[in-house]
Amino acid sequence: MPQFANTYIWLFVRRASSWEGSVIHLITGKGGVGKSTVAASLAWKLAAAGRKTLLVELGERSYFRHIFGAEISVNPVFINSHLSVSRWEGEACLREYIQHFVKVEKVVRLFFDNKVMKALVHAAPALKELALLGKITSGPRRVGPPLPYDELVVDAYSTGHFRALWRAPVGMAEAIPFGPMGDQSRSISQIIKDPAQTQIYVTVIPEELPVTEGLELARDIQNELEQTPKIVLNRWLESPLTAEQLRPFAGHDFAAYLGQILDRQEGALAQIQTRGLTVLKLPWVFSDAMAEKVRTLAARLEAV
Repeated sequence: MPQFANTYIWLFVRRASSWEGSVIHLITGKGGVGKSTVAASLAWKLAAAGRKTLLVELGERSYFRHIFGAEISVNPVFINSHLSVSRWEGEACLREYIQHFVKVEKVVRLFFDNKVMKALVHAAPALKELALLGKITSGPRRVGPPLPYDELVVDAYSTGHFRALWRAPVGMAEAIPFGPMGDQSRSISQIIKDPAQTQIYVTVIPEELPVTEGLELARDIQNELEQTPKIVLNRWLESPLTAEQLRPFAGHDFAAYLGQILDRQEGALAQIQTRGLTVLKLPWVFSDAMAEKVRTLAARLEAV
């Protein structure tokens, strides 16, 4: 194995200082169902309850800057006394781990400018996903820079990429059954599979495709991670009348349309409940003010 790869493995398994474990919340769902807003609302709710909370989005683009009015980077941005927001990206997580242990910026630059290391980072399957999950689970595993938070809320990838995220340490452990890298991959999987350490939320909206895709993801989580996720049924239209009460007015276009929406919602809820999954219903909030929407949904999460 190349010298730089050996160096990375050594850095990856170095122990950090003692750290009191937090709960990790992973929020996923099909694109467009509002998972990022749900993640922000959950983080706001936890922070409002007095829990020191870090809200994290994964990837190179920031959605939370539109909510909190601040540029979000790898360094946590302070929002209020109990809430901070950060954005993590795979290669940056690798760089952070190395910087934490080596301390010398020139050595870190040499490490990443090396052609062998560049090829490893860009070509090695699942290495970036492994780095991200390594950082997400670093607190309970006491690896890398400490994360002094009570709650870690992660706006994770959409369904397909989320599968690749949790399967990365499993695949690495199978590919490398012995040695430190395999051991660390197994320890990451153990944290993700432990419902006392990690809670998973699958966000859907009451429409056929998002619900079907969400239930398929929930099934895979149950089979492969051996824990049961919560289903967040987002954009639930709250009506003073039921679909049954609207039927006498079916001749009116709006009443008929509203009745169809309510029927579809109840069908989606029944489909989820037949799987024995916990459902958190969040209302459809008609507001362009994202901060207001997050506070409204946070209050509803507090209620449920």
